[in-house]
Amino acid sequence: MSFTNPSVVDLSIQLTTLAVKGTATAVTNKIKAAKEIRDNEKLRNVYDEIVNELLNERDEAVRIAQAYKSELDRIVISDEDIRHLESTVSNVLEILKDFSPDIPVDAVEQFKGLISVDTLKTMQLLGFNYKAAIGEPLTTICAEKIRSWSSKKSTSSGSKQQSRNR
Repeated sequence: MSFTNPSVVDLSIQLTTLAVKGTATAVTNKIKAAKEIRDNEKLRNVYDEIVNELLNERDEAVRIAQAYKSELDRIVISDEDIRHLESTVSNVLEILKDFSPDIPVDAVEQFKGLISVDTLKTMQLLGFNYKAAIGEPLTTICAEKIRSWSSKKSTSSGSKQQSRNR
């Protein structure tokens, strides 16, 4: 997980703020002060305030933990997903190789070798974000290919239009 990711930095700040808030000390002081209160209604209000403060902080801690988990889930995938990815990417690379014969076959085979459970898990442990490293370039390649189809259609329909106008 990247600590330069703005959402992770923001979560870290929120967690630090929550940690240094000193709720335990404040609650202890409020309870000590409450022991001196003889009015039941005021005492009940003080305890309600303490409980609400603790519940709010618990909710905030849970929200921060869920946000961290969400960030982690965005980066890490399971062994089963990696095996599925391995077979799917192999198929996609074969299709791309057929679409773009200028892609060197050796490069495609080397790339396929990168996608295995052992390799990806090890790389993940070292902090490698393979979704960004593999997913984004594949997305770019596919998008460029689709755009090239679109521009070929425009060019060919433009040529047909010009020849009709002549």
